Amino acid sequence: MKKLLLASVASLAAGTAFAGGHAEEIKLGIILGFTGPIESLTPSMADGAELAMKEVTDSGLLLGGAKVVPVRGDSTCIDAAAATAVAERQITSDGVKGIVGADCSGVTGAILSNVAVPNGMVMISPSATSPALSSDADEGLFFRTAPSDARQGVVMAEVLLEQGISEVAVTYTNNDYGKGLADSFAAAYEAMGGTITINTAHEDGKADYSAEVGALASAGGDRLVVAGYVDQGGAGIIRAALDSGAFDTFHFPDGMIGQALQDNFGDEIEGSSGQHPGTDSDGAAIFVDMVAGAFDATSPFTPESYDAAALILLAMAAAGSSDPADYKSKIEMVANAPGEPILPGELAKALQILADGGDIDYIGATAVELVNGGESAGNYRQIEIKDGAISTVKYR
Repeated sequence: MKKLLLASVASLAAGTAFAGGHAEEIKLGIILGFTGPIESLTPSMADGAELAMKEVTDSGLLLGGAKVVPVRGDSTCIDAAAATAVAERQITSDGVKGIVGADCSGVTGAILSNVAVPNGMVMISPSATSPALSSDADEGLFFRTAPSDARQGVVMAEVLLEQGISEVAVTYTNNDYGKGLADSFAAAYEAMGGTITINTAHEDGKADYSAEVGALASAGGDRLVVAGYVDQGGAGIIRAALDSGAFDTFHFPDGMIGQALQDNFGDEIEGSSGQHPGTDSDGAAIFVDMVAGAFDATSPFTPESYDAAALILLAMAAAGSSDPADYKSKIEMVANAPGEPILPGELAKALQILADGGDIDYIGATAVELVNGGESAGNYRQIEIKDGAISTVKYR
């Protein structure tokens, strides 16, 4: 009788814990520029992150069956004060346990130093690529699933020189992202034998870019490199260059590549080139199949957003805790070998392995590999504008 009573008490306790686990909510912030210069890219990025959250919730295997709840916030991409206020609200009022974001490098750095570090909050950015973020004092709280522009600058130089483009003009958006990328590219391109005729900043939000394009045209070059934003000044530069006849082919880094580029310019920029983070791994194809057209799975930084959310949640599982202080040290552990390879759609499998005391190697949608304290080793998709559409040349 005593044994039966103890068993009943144990069963009741287990049932209560299970019910409590299902009742628990783990909130994750998603801080992206839903308005601003990359607003056409961020909806699918958020959808990618939320897909991973739903997958984990549906599995019922995270910390006793916790429900993961996304909390969206608008970084604006360019307003550091607004982005910081959003992060403060998410942490102090909403009670988020991690942040997917931010997106643009300047606001990401502001949130990291002003909010995340003082509050001990983990951030994984799917798209902040400034090399300066590599040296920020982050106390082991900051990671990114998109590679630094220190690497993109080298890749961009290689792409152009392989096409026989040995002389270019460069314009970049006047912020941390644009300046960091332009400097990285210039150093790599010139070291490889290329010539930069002019390397100058442009401001976003202007109605007329004819003066900027005039200076670029005077300097000349075989192609114009536009390190800007597809929904802002970068588009204005392209339009002014085309209308004036100054340039008819361009090279685009990641902030310029998206559906809006194709929709707005089409065959007017035929033969232009570019690159953005991407991979042709098995995981990338699986991610596209999983999304099944619900949103644009190949849009820049969308697969990276899925991976950012997945890494946070898997690290929580590995730590047995949703407290950033506990799980921050587990992010690189779940991201890298050794362990069972984990692809998109296999988060339940990963959670079970971790619950059983095993190890995982999260490959994800972007062939994740974290190096140098949370940096993405990174791969790139090289593109060209062919028949008015963005098409893949190859992956690097």
